[in-house]
Amino acid sequence: MLPLSPADIRGRRQWPLPKLADPNAPLLEVRDLKTHFRLGRAWVRAVDGVSFGLADGEALGIAGESACGKTTTALSMVQLLPGNGKIRGGSVELFGIDLVQKSERAMQRYRWREISMVFQGAMNALNPVIRVRDQIAEPIQYRLDQPEGAARQRAIDLLDMVGIPRKRADAYPHELSGGMRQRAMIAMALACDPAIVIGDEPTTALDVMVQAQILDLLERLRRDLGLSLILITHDLSVLAETCDRVLVMYAGRVAEEGPVRRIFTAPRHPYTRKLVGSFPNLHTDRRSLAVIQGQPPDLLTPPPGCRFAPRCDFAMPVCTEVVPPEVRFSDGVRVACHLFPTSDIATVGGSTLEGSTLGDMTQR
Repeated sequence: MLPLSPADIRGRRQWPLPKLADPNAPLLEVRDLKTHFRLGRAWVRAVDGVSFGLADGEALGIAGESACGKTTTALSMVQLLPGNGKIRGGSVELFGIDLVQKSERAMQRYRWREISMVFQGAMNALNPVIRVRDQIAEPIQYRLDQPEGAARQRAIDLLDMVGIPRKRADAYPHELSGGMRQRAMIAMALACDPAIVIGDEPTTALDVMVQAQILDLLERLRRDLGLSLILITHDLSVLAETCDRVLVMYAGRVAEEGPVRRIFTAPRHPYTRKLVGSFPNLHTDRRSLAVIQGQPPDLLTPPPGCRFAPRCDFAMPVCTEVVPPEVRFSDGVRVACHLFPTSDIATVGGSTLEGSTLGDMTQR
């Protein structure tokens, strides 16, 4: 990501930056992140070289099948990995500060205060024996050093902001509906006024109407509070409605990334095309949805080359031997696929290459 322009800096939220922050650095830059899990004497390469950036006020969606590394990427960013997880390489730079190098004690300065997370399964994430108001007040009291009374009042105000009436603030989690519990989790993520909020499957297990309400809430909060969002989901419709850019992951690696409209209307990577094609679309006459044959690879012993090659309709011999390089296009899309030779990009460019290579893919 390029350094911020003066206009970008003027548009940045005016919250106090961490002491070591570079005011001219991008908000968030993840570089070549590698997170592995120990399984016996072996390591599962759950995240294997993931890179992306996040700008001020931007919403980035991370999509992919289950177990592709979406949640592990998020947990790595806030350093909340389970005991057998370890970041084996790369960096997570927030305002130019590498969080990977921080100890657990030092991370308490950044977690929740600068970057927070809405976890999967609100019922499991909330403590069942503590009132919702008090759960939200706790990080305010201890992370922001606020008196108990002031912390509780801010918690009530936050619950009201996300649509939970003040009279329900002293409820226990089991006394709230699924949608209200999810709103409470969002309020908790906002407790310390972070710059970035990560939503891990924020609409899972909610009915369609409540899903729409939660997405509208996130968009309103992003606009009103100047938040930057990272939304993790396998539901592409959520990303289409909410995000500016989409990052598609497969088997621990980035397959494709780009502006949301380009990803949905002209996906380049064969996996992205299958993923987009597997969702119903009222604007096409397709009678059957796309199916991705086979299973994702075992990340204990991932295949050489492109990890999607065993399931790809367009695989070539090179795909099973060489990891595809990342190719960047002039329209803001980057893709890791041998169908797009890097030597062609400088002369062909994104739009022309799309017309030839993607046209060939459609005909096959």
